Amino acid sequence: MFSLPQLIVALPLALFWIPALAGRLGRSAASWSTAAIMAGSLVLLLSQSGAVFSGETLHGSMAWLPQAGLQASFRLDGLGLLFSLLILGIGLLVVLYAHYYLAEKDPVGRFYCYLLLFAAAMLGVVLSDNVILLVVFWELTSLSSFLLIGYWDYRSDARAGARMALTVTGAGGLCLLAGMLLLAQAAGSYELSDILQRRQQVQASPYYLPMLILFLLGVFTKSAQFPFHFWLPHAMAAPTPVSAYLHSATMVKAGIFLLARFYPVLSGTDAWFYIVATVGFVTFAFGAYAALFKHDLKGLLAYSTISHLGLITLLFGLQTPHSVVAAVFHIINHATFKASLFMAAGIIDHETGTRDMRKLGSLWKYMPYTGALALVASAAMAGVPLLNGFLSKEMFLAETLQVQAGGIWGVMIPVAAVIASVFSVAYSVRFVDDVFFRGELVGLDKEPHEPPVWMKVPVYLLVLLCLAVGIFPYYTVAPLLATAVGATLNGPLPEYSLAIWHGFNLPLVMSLFAMAGGAAVYFFLQRAYDLHRYVQSPFGGHWLYREALGYLLGFSSALTQRLENGSLQRSLGWTVITALILAASPFLAWEWTIGTRPLTAVNGIAVVIWIMLAAVTAAIVALHEQRLTALVLVGLVGLITTLAFVYLAAPDLALTQVSVEVVTIVLILLALYWLPQHTPREDGRRPSLRKVRDAIVAAAAGLGITAVTYAVLTRPFESLSAYYLDNSVPGGGGTNVVNVILVDFRGFDTFGEITVLALAALGIAALMANPLAARRTADGEGRAWARETHPLMLTSLTSVLLPLALTVAVYIFLRGHNLPGGGFVAGLVTGIALILLYIANGIDWAATRMRIEYPRVLGAGILIAGLTGVGSWFFGRPFLTSAHGHPHLPLLGDLPLASAMAFDLGVYLTVVGAVMLSLGSLGRAGRSSSGNAATTKET
Repeated sequence: MFSLPQLIVALPLALFWIPALAGRLGRSAASWSTAAIMAGSLVLLLSQSGAVFSGETLHGSMAWLPQAGLQASFRLDGLGLLFSLLILGIGLLVVLYAHYYLAEKDPVGRFYCYLLLFAAAMLGVVLSDNVILLVVFWELTSLSSFLLIGYWDYRSDARAGARMALTVTGAGGLCLLAGMLLLAQAAGSYELSDILQRRQQVQASPYYLPMLILFLLGVFTKSAQFPFHFWLPHAMAAPTPVSAYLHSATMVKAGIFLLARFYPVLSGTDAWFYIVATVGFVTFAFGAYAALFKHDLKGLLAYSTISHLGLITLLFGLQTPHSVVAAVFHIINHATFKASLFMAAGIIDHETGTRDMRKLGSLWKYMPYTGALALVASAAMAGVPLLNGFLSKEMFLAETLQVQAGGIWGVMIPVAAVIASVFSVAYSVRFVDDVFFRGELVGLDKEPHEPPVWMKVPVYLLVLLCLAVGIFPYYTVAPLLATAVGATLNGPLPEYSLAIWHGFNLPLVMSLFAMAGGAAVYFFLQRAYDLHRYVQSPFGGHWLYREALGYLLGFSSALTQRLENGSLQRSLGWTVITALILAASPFLAWEWTIGTRPLTAVNGIAVVIWIMLAAVTAAIVALHEQRLTALVLVGLVGLITTLAFVYLAAPDLALTQVSVEVVTIVLILLALYWLPQHTPREDGRRPSLRKVRDAIVAAAAGLGITAVTYAVLTRPFESLSAYYLDNSVPGGGGTNVVNVILVDFRGFDTFGEITVLALAALGIAALMANPLAARRTADGEGRAWARETHPLMLTSLTSVLLPLALTVAVYIFLRGHNLPGGGFVAGLVTGIALILLYIANGIDWAATRMRIEYPRVLGAGILIAGLTGVGSWFFGRPFLTSAHGHPHLPLLGDLPLASAMAFDLGVYLTVVGAVMLSLGSLGRAGRSSSGNAATTKET
């Protein structure tokens, strides 16, 4: 069964779709359902917080890929508890805030679905105890944040910002994956609990430096460290609730979390110090300077976030126990004051219609309560005493004085830290002064006023936390901080004090100088240069990103045009030639030999089937220009293959093959409706040379495959068939080995295949829905060569054959686990029966009587199959592990049952949905185009 850490992640991950359904009942239903799911995870988290505070680490694990040493394992310790509280606590406040922020026209159900999915991904990152599982959730945060940032998809800046964030963080995720693989190899385990205990072994590895660089690339891209910072300001195109959530407690903190999580195993080296501390300091200073010159409220806050993330990174780079305390403390403080500031900026935008500080001014007289909240939160960001930001900023300045760097560096680092802090204070002062006290409102479309009370409640709570932690740190945050720091250091806690007064010392002087200097810098720049007139340079990281992306896309386009020009012949040629090159090495080295295994005696029937197959294949090549004839011959190839399966005693495969042939031939016939009856002849300058070239390539490929096959079959080899035969009944509960393989032993493969089948059907439907698809190609005389007719004999027979065929399909489905059949074949038989109905009576007649939405059938099939696999987790088994038994029922006796039947039902529904959706799309488009052609002819 699920453990507590697993349930905390599983609850929002499994139920993220609920708000979409609840949204149909209204905005409140979507908000309440989202809040209930998050609150459920929070209650589960708090129920075990006492054990974590006492020093315990809670574990939970279930099989994932045990043969590869991978477990779906989770852990809840002090660091995981801290980040989970931030994710769920601030997440609940964001849900309440978003209810009042989003407009009536915004699809709130979709918004909350994305939000829950992102929260689940973040919980997975902070609670994973397996590094590969951590990377999976890490990538899920990138994908879900892409959806959140691009939520207002009708805006070009939202789409561009989402793509930029996904590109940068996705590239970093690939680097992180490579780094994690190297780390796991160096530590000898994929389990984080084991890796954290093997510091010396990891750092002694020759791969330590490349491992560290790859790891840090993933961290720096996600946490917007210089020079990868540029994506974060562009992500401000997202709704403000998204900005408040992603950029205070979650998305950008994911990289910071990894620095903290892997600190015990990767830190303590010169490489860690120079890379992490340098990047952190540059980001801290650059972000603080750039924020001062932004006119957009959220843009200013975005660069301030970059600066504070750099500060936290710098503290981890200093790699002392006290710097870790300061870093973890500032993670908490930054989350509270930055979330409140983003929400305040959103309120200003919501009530004034703009975030441009050049248009805002003197809002205090219109929005005094919002102004007071923003003033306190800005003061916390600036590090004013009696607020939480002051305590962690003072710790930071104290740590810069303890840097073990010789010579001038020991002086430069504290001085540079103070200068960067000066700019931090300056942009904090600007946020308040420009918006609430300086100037007048310019060009606003509506009169500013206070927002609804409940929209301000999340800001009230966050600001109260800033005050409470700043005034009573020992009673509010000390236990959580100590627990989180202990988990980060993976060792004893250093001695530190959270008192608000440590005497008149050098860190206090540095902090006071930063506050006074910051205010002076802001007022001087505002008076002397008027910050409102500052125009941002078009050059920067985003410009380099766009230029690099443009060159990359240009190169890819040119390469694609050279390799793929729409010619199927060229594509096949390159594929075959590549395969020949890769497989030619043993032949070129003259290592190919014939094995010693005796050959099987030639069977006359096999020779006849082989000759038939060769003759039909040759006829296809010769008559390929006559499309209908070629299609009939292709069907003959399928039937001959069916005979081969029958001869080799493979009834399951034979039944599947003949069903597939019928369905595909019908669908291809519908596709041929769009094409001329004859394939145009090639108009090459030297067609004879092209045919010679193609013949040589084809002959080489055929001879190569023959040689490889002959070499394999003349050698002894071990097959998996014996394993499947021996374990089909005890392991899968069925005597039909083929079906047991599909729904049990290789159920994950089947699940992937039906997913691809569903996507292909949806692709066909989307393609046929395009108006351009109605332009059907006619024959040389301009007349449609295919006509829709409904023979009386065929329409009469279908009324009898349809129920009979459906009965056969049910029979094949129910017997499939022990006898030839199963969900796939039953789905094809059902599809054939329905195809016959459509052909006999026409699309309109059938559609009016069978009001089935086949996309929903597809979705139901995938959902049932997926839920069957997920159900295995509740019993501690790997995904899609089936259970079976023989319950005794009255009158019926022992009834063989297997959970794989539910999975087979999902396969059945997916196959039926895919076949009928493809058929209906092609048929409707063909009928519509035929009508258009007839109308054109009459005209």
